[in-house]
Amino acid sequence: MEKIEHLNKLKTQIESMDKHHQVEILKILSKNMCKLNENKSGVYVNMTFLEENILQEMEEYIKYMKEQEENLITTEYQKKEFMDSYFIDKEDKEKETISYSVVNQ
Repeated sequence: MEKIEHLNKLKTQIESMDKHHQVEILKILSKNMCKLNENKSGVYVNMTFLEENILQEMEEYIKYMKEQEENLITTEYQKKEFMDSYFIDKEDKEKETISYSVVNQ
């Protein structure tokens, strides 16, 4: 029963991916000579007959993809922070008016 739950989780993860990443999963399956059933609705794979090393390779790709997405999000956040701190703050400083007062002695 545990294997079926594991395969369902893997299936759900693959279905929720972008098309590009799904194609990469198909490349993994094709490379390993897995039987693929294709029709106009998509490509179907009976995952219950896949060898453990193929499942592991797919899981490694999913893990790699998630790590890359997290890195991208972090990098984009840092980029935004740099833009805000160096360019937006600078523009605000340039718009400020500075007034000087003369002190009589």
